[in-house]
Amino acid sequence: MRRQAWRAARLFDGERMLADRVVVAGGGCVTAILPADTEPGCAIEDLPDDAVLAPGLIDIQVNGGGGVMLNDGPNVERIVAICEAHARFGTRHLLPTLISASRAEIAQAIAATRDALAQGVPGCIGLHIEGPFINPERHGAHPVANLLRPEPEDVALLSALGPTGVTLVTLAPECVPEGFIRALVQRGVRVCAGHSVASYEQMARAQAEGLSGVTHLFNAMSQLGSREPGIVGAALANEGLAAGLIADGHHVAWPSIRAAFKAMGPRRLMLVTDAMATIGSPREAFELFGETIHVEGGRLVNAEGRLAGAHLDMSSAVLNMARHGGASLEQALAMATVTPAAFLGLSESHGRIAVGRQAALSILRSG
Repeated sequence: MRRQAWRAARLFDGERMLADRVVVAGGGCVTAILPADTEPGCAIEDLPDDAVLAPGLIDIQVNGGGGVMLNDGPNVERIVAICEAHARFGTRHLLPTLISASRAEIAQAIAATRDALAQGVPGCIGLHIEGPFINPERHGAHPVANLLRPEPEDVALLSALGPTGVTLVTLAPECVPEGFIRALVQRGVRVCAGHSVASYEQMARAQAEGLSGVTHLFNAMSQLGSREPGIVGAALANEGLAAGLIADGHHVAWPSIRAAFKAMGPRRLMLVTDAMATIGSPREAFELFGETIHVEGGRLVNAEGRLAGAHLDMSSAVLNMARHGGASLEQALAMATVTPAAFLGLSESHGRIAVGRQAALSILRSG
């Protein structure tokens, strides 16, 4: 069994930041965590002083990367390209994300994900189906023409991946019938509210059916008001809800991010990139539903200057959160490792560095 080791001045193991450690791996698993002055008896990589060795970063919302979008035509090759692009920025596990598509395209994406998982494509852990059962009042970059009304058979469609991998569905609670969310959750699907104008009461009913998260907090949803808390208020107030957050300084103002962090903390708030095709690619523009999206000042915008996804990688999101979002580096790393692992039900296998766990590690340069 080939063994290798990394020596780091800082090691975040998913629980705490440790100083001066050597992590040894063999056979794809961590075999030892030793003091830094230990010679592990195998090849060792000394990390730079400003580096943090961390569990593999997890991103639950990745629309594209490496010059392609999942919506370009879901297949294994595109999933591979997306995973490889984000791996260069420390993301070791992700959910390729399909933006509101037809039922046939959803079935195609599920089949492609099943094949990718069967082939052991590094990084792919399932599929995020964002829409098409969302509210046209908050459609964002999702074309209104693509939005659909749910039918009873859609429960079977959305849950077709089964236990092969994780399925996450983003929907508008007010746009689905009573029992729809419960039926998905009973089949093992995780459900988030997003692109929605749901009231606090509608969110409470959805949560009672098993809804457990909010997609890109603050963006494309009902806001916190003095007498109508909306989705934002529900996320901030309810301990049973987690939320994704795009920490790029464009989608949400830093004071709002800091307020959300104070309310929710690093174990309910997760970092997501909502990344598009430009990440890990020299491309500055791409086509999405017949519309040209381009990078402008670090933002992805359409011809009208409206935000359309994010030009963000997970390592940058972690550093942004630590520098501007009110979190320590340790807390920001938790928001990209242990917290999404817990949300996806993967705490036993992902989000931590420990002996016997898989050696999917990330190196973050904080200098």
